[in-house]
Amino acid sequence: MSIAQSHVVIVVGAGPAGMAVAGSMAKAGHHVIILNRDIKFGGLAEYGIFPAKLKLRGGLKKQYWELLEQPNVHYFGNVSVGNGKDLTVEDVREMGAGAVVFTIGAQGTKAIGVEGDSAQGVYHAKDVVYHFNRLPGFGDRPFEMGNHVAVIGAGDVMVDIAHWLTRYKKVERVTAIVRRGPVERKYNPKEIRAVCANMDIDGIKKEFDRIKDRMAAVGQKAEEVFKGLTDEFTKCEQKVSDTKMGFKFLASPKRILVDANNRVRGLEMEDNRLDPKGEDTVAVGLKQYYEFPCDSVVFAVGDKVDETVGLPYKGGMFVTNPNRSGNDPDDSLFQAYDEKAGKVIEGVFLAGWARKASEGLVGVAKRDGDWCAEVVERYLASKNSSAQVTDVLNRLTTVLKGRKSHPIDVKGLRALEGAEKAHQGTSDCIGEFKYASNQEMVSLIERGKA
Repeated sequence: MSIAQSHVVIVVGAGPAGMAVAGSMAKAGHHVIILNRDIKFGGLAEYGIFPAKLKLRGGLKKQYWELLEQPNVHYFGNVSVGNGKDLTVEDVREMGAGAVVFTIGAQGTKAIGVEGDSAQGVYHAKDVVYHFNRLPGFGDRPFEMGNHVAVIGAGDVMVDIAHWLTRYKKVERVTAIVRRGPVERKYNPKEIRAVCANMDIDGIKKEFDRIKDRMAAVGQKAEEVFKGLTDEFTKCEQKVSDTKMGFKFLASPKRILVDANNRVRGLEMEDNRLDPKGEDTVAVGLKQYYEFPCDSVVFAVGDKVDETVGLPYKGGMFVTNPNRSGNDPDDSLFQAYDEKAGKVIEGVFLAGWARKASEGLVGVAKRDGDWCAEVVERYLASKNSSAQVTDVLNRLTTVLKGRKSHPIDVKGLRALEGAEKAHQGTSDCIGEFKYASNQEMVSLIERGKA
């Protein structure tokens, strides 16, 4: 691409979707400026994947380093965008870039919405994942789990939390609470290998006996399903604790029960039945309640975008253009849209979870970033290039300095990486050593520059 057609693109967020957009834009010859809330790049890849998965994390990190070290890519870590943050959405738009792409993911958390959810010992799954991944603000926060932990959900996030509780916290018991039945479990069988050596097979068999009639009512054969579930317990990772892992199916938490100190002592649960719905099933409450004792509860209830960012927001998501373009990929699906004004926000795009709630998988986010890049490329092709990258960078640097912000560049990240590598094997971190506070990281980087 010739210099005359080169534009400046600002990407807000450096997770898998943002890095995919940045990579495509840089490859097309544009200048890319990445603004990232965290000091480190990676987003989900850095703070969402189980930290012991070193091969997967290492491969992604290598790709991202190669991107950030390209001469037409400029990284600003430790820069938050939103109302009352380092920069507002309007600040970013006024920098003069040809396009701005927001890929800031699921930075909000859905309310749990169960009576007693403010009790001590009630946690959001995402906060727990951030904790064992040592995301600043979470890594050094105490998570008191007790002996018996109930995890609400039956997906891969539940398995990751069970993995941490079983192999690292070594609690006495973990129970996955599932609204529907074992047929409807969502986790990847390969993921269950991390905890299957700790499965309480006798307890799971009793649980199947308890619900077999309700399974039969929708044509599910308990014995066959039990065999299918337990047959997945192969190639289990070596057992390192006496934790017992089990399931409670066809059960919905209705209320968190607390002791005199507002500490979790159990759950009030409602029994469910399964009703057919097309080719799937739905859980229907039976109005039959019982107490389930536990010491803490982790809710994997899903995420949402952060409504305080300043982009048009509705129902947990940023608003995209409702008017289809007919292109492939469809431009409208990635365009930020102002419903009050009834028009597209010129030059502002959304990708990844900022655009559409996803399964929280790196590959899904990357694919969305690739699609968004095609849409942005089409948009830029219709525009004359205006701002020079030096002018945008000078403007950005001046504003951040005025706000007393502490942006971290690639040189600073390399200094941080070296310091963390020197600590490998010296702490109880899972996987690689990470500093757990921004303050530690910033001061270390500043010392390195001195």
